[in-house]
Amino acid sequence: MNDVSDVALRLAIVFVVFLVAPLLVGQAEHKVMAHMQGRLGPMYAGGFHGWAQLVADGVKFAQKEDVVPAAADRRVFQLAPAVALLPYLLVLVVIPVGPGAVGQAVDAGIFFVLAVMGIGVLGSLMAGWASANKFSLLGGLRTAAQLLSYELPMLLTAASVAMAAGTVSLTGILDAFEWWWLPWQIVGALVFFVAGLAELQRPPFDMPVADSEIIFGAYTEYTGLRFALFLLAEYAGIVVLCALTTVLFLGGWHGPFGADGLGWLWTILKTALLAFVVIWLRVSYPRLREDQLQKLAWTTLVPLALAQIALTGIVKVAIN
Repeated sequence: MNDVSDVALRLAIVFVVFLVAPLLVGQAEHKVMAHMQGRLGPMYAGGFHGWAQLVADGVKFAQKEDVVPAAADRRVFQLAPAVALLPYLLVLVVIPVGPGAVGQAVDAGIFFVLAVMGIGVLGSLMAGWASANKFSLLGGLRTAAQLLSYELPMLLTAASVAMAAGTVSLTGILDAFEWWWLPWQIVGALVFFVAGLAELQRPPFDMPVADSEIIFGAYTEYTGLRFALFLLAEYAGIVVLCALTTVLFLGGWHGPFGADGLGWLWTILKTALLAFVVIWLRVSYPRLREDQLQKLAWTTLVPLALAQIALTGIVKVAIN
């Protein structure tokens, strides 16, 4: 019974984090963009420092009518937001935050994480196809093409870390982590992070939802809370991407100079810093064209990821 209670408690904590962390990232995005771009609304909603902006957004989504196009495949249309959101909940279950602080340790953690994250694209494909809208279908197909392009460099760079640690377990990678890895794994970290942004369709990789070209891609016909679920999936994806980058490349709960006493706080601080970088990139860089997006993946990120694997192999042979 104690084992059952322990598992239930861990899953409950993961679920609470899943509900709260994406909302905190969304609130932070409002504030960071308000400061960087001089936006007034997010700084005044509700009074002190715009504390009620997120509440206002929630009320706005909740009061909007839930519209399903007459020609749409109703069941698939309604199921798509959940399919886009739930994979990130499953990924959070296996990400270690601190020593022993993990929802469920999985021996093949890297394989599990990358496989489950790849399922999220089905939500966009379902939304685009079921909407009976050509703009939505085009956005869904662009999402699929983007995922296929950027999944490969993510997988290759994650494999590089697994080679260095000698395990595909996320907890095992953190147990084996050494700070001297950082200089020769930094290229892999950058490739992994950039590819993750592209998979999340975050600026400057937001071509599938480019409002100036295809309205809002696969989500054009969505309103109210169903549309809010797609936005929540995006913010949940930011949390997952930043946490995975922290675990794989930045040492997770390991602090610099042997300062590991903070434990899980190090993981949270690193994840929060990377989330700030994600928001900063949205404010700073213009959107890529579709051809530029594909060219970046196949002519830059994939060769860099292959070079990172080669370097890891050389280092492993040299130290052994």
